Amino acid sequence: MDVSAAATETALMLARVQFAANISFHILFPTITIALAWVLLFMRWRWLRTQQSAWLDAYRFWTKVFALSFAMGVVSGITMSFQFGTNWPGYMERVGNIAGPLLGYEVMTAFFLEATFLGVMLFGHGRVSERVHLLATFLVAFGTTMSAFWILALNSWMQTPAGHEVVGGQFHVQSWAAVIFNPSFPYRFAHMLLASFLTVAFLLAGLSAWQLLRNCANGATHKTLRLGLTFGALLIPVQIFVGDLHGLNTLEHQPQKIAAMEGLWHTERGAPLLLFAWPDEAARANRFEIGVPNGAALILTHRADGELKGLDDFKGAHPPVAPVFWAFRVMVGVGLLMLAASWAGLWLLRRRGWNGAALPRLVLWGLAAMTFSGWLATLAGWYVTEIGRQPFIVFGLVRTAEVASTVPGQMIALSLALYLTLYAALIVAYVAVLRYMAEHAKEAAKPSVEVSPRSLPNAEATS
Repeated sequence: MDVSAAATETALMLARVQFAANISFHILFPTITIALAWVLLFMRWRWLRTQQSAWLDAYRFWTKVFALSFAMGVVSGITMSFQFGTNWPGYMERVGNIAGPLLGYEVMTAFFLEATFLGVMLFGHGRVSERVHLLATFLVAFGTTMSAFWILALNSWMQTPAGHEVVGGQFHVQSWAAVIFNPSFPYRFAHMLLASFLTVAFLLAGLSAWQLLRNCANGATHKTLRLGLTFGALLIPVQIFVGDLHGLNTLEHQPQKIAAMEGLWHTERGAPLLLFAWPDEAARANRFEIGVPNGAALILTHRADGELKGLDDFKGAHPPVAPVFWAFRVMVGVGLLMLAASWAGLWLLRRRGWNGAALPRLVLWGLAAMTFSGWLATLAGWYVTEIGRQPFIVFGLVRTAEVASTVPGQMIALSLALYLTLYAALIVAYVAVLRYMAEHAKEAAKPSVEVSPRSLPNAEATS
């Protein structure tokens, strides 16, 4: 490889790392806001239904968490959009006829909806009627979900492109229905929504556990702890089921991604499920394998002797193996840990009369430590998805290298260093603010306008 080719390869890798850093930071916050908006709607409904002040306190506190997360998501999203022009100008030149409208739909139908009614949700309680405020909360929740819908429609199309034609090197839409509802979209959309709810479930449980540990709990703490553990216990089995369906869909449309996830180098029948291995791409083999015989074949083909294609069938057109292999295992491992923690925590909570303060401190410390476990699982799953698509940006049709800019590697490295420094500082600040809010929950739950339960329509006091 000559010097210019090596420099181009380095610049490409730096551009990929930079975009990965930006999208990794950005995705943390929509992962919270998508589901948290619906949780807020539930809390709001429970307050109207029961008039228990704890539900209103919970709503006010978690509305502030939502607002903080929403603001972080908006700012990081703007940075991502710039990179389409700076690092990947060829992307919009080639697929702009598809990507542009989908991103525009997201802004028009989702972001504007969220931004408009977020103000009513944050500052309108006591200034508008209870029904209008409940409606505003619903519209914000609906907007967050619509935002995920459009973004995942585009991302899924990049994974399993459909409904298009290529004319003069540019992609044109033949059927918007086929573009939006491409083969992987339903599985990817469901998988992401569930991931968001699980992220919020452990955020609820973790911050509540922290309040109990710091002796600053209030009536809302016990309700949010129970709510978070219940969401986790119920939804993780659903996520496992959806994940299995998603895996079968990926096997059909992106078999090389599955081969990388399983560390499968050669096509074989009855492939084992590797619990541990060290993929060696140079030798095209695994070191230190520990596996369950026939496990991968049974899971992916539902037959113990089912055949799975190996990476050797896709030379030059398969992703780097080690990142995909390890990210998949981190995602599954964290998911199983979340399952065990939610089931055990809910069982113990029930045995203690739903009193979080009665839980052993070791359990509370465990839940507090898992506050951001949903982030870890989501990032790992995102890496499997995005790295697993390589070397293509539109799977099977456009290679990533074809749409990269000619910006020198030194420039990309400098901006990457600045991004990483800024993002590290912002993450530390975000977590610190959440901790402060949790330890001062009474202040965070103070209303901007006092509301008397007696003024609420059709409500029965049951507290």
